[in-house]
Amino acid sequence: MYRKLTVAVVIPALNEEQSIGLVVSGLLALRNEDQSAVVDELVVGDNGSTDNTALRAREAGAQVAHEPKPGYGNACLAALGALRSPDVVIFIDGDHAFDPDQATTLLDCIANGADLVIGSRALGRLARGALAPGQALGNRIVCAVIRRLWGQQVTDLGPYRAVRSGALARLDMQDTRFGWTVEMQVKAIQSGLTTVEVPVDTRARIGKSKVSGTLRGAILASSGILRMIFKLRWRQFRQHR
Repeated sequence: MYRKLTVAVVIPALNEEQSIGLVVSGLLALRNEDQSAVVDELVVGDNGSTDNTALRAREAGAQVAHEPKPGYGNACLAALGALRSPDVVIFIDGDHAFDPDQATTLLDCIANGADLVIGSRALGRLARGALAPGQALGNRIVCAVIRRLWGQQVTDLGPYRAVRSGALARLDMQDTRFGWTVEMQVKAIQSGLTTVEVPVDTRARIGKSKVSGTLRGAILASSGILRMIFKLRWRQFRQHR
């Protein structure tokens, strides 16, 4: 199905020892129609875990890139730096909230010409407890802001996504913390990339969320996301003056 595409997976992770092995093994088990592996390489960006996340990831077959500097974006950038030269990069969290099998849905869209594919939790089935109320509300507000500022239909900032490597290089990702996902989506709009959304199912994560699980985490994430949106909008405004 995807033999002409080399596929890499990036998994940012912080203290996910209970779930990371399930995510890694699920992705590495994906097979094309000819029984070749869908995923060619998989790197976990271990963001300073104090548990056995790195060990469990390696046991399941992943490569591990260590990044002690805190931040979701830092973990993603470290993992990206360890990749060879794939055609496509899939991003997925290490908390088992997403179904690895649905990675093929994202790849179908890439094979059909999309540059960036967002797995939308809003369009898929959402299990009880999958998103905290504040997290869901904040996501809807940010999506509404993007629609208002850029006129682009956006339903989710979901971390389950696939992007062509060439497109990702054009985006020149910079954010090191919570603005990573929205930076990618907004820059894709600004760059005129072909972006599509597909439904993905979301289950309750294994373990406690580092973002929605604490008030401090939720505030930092929300402020970081909004700051990134307005930074990119201001930069666009100045370029067109």
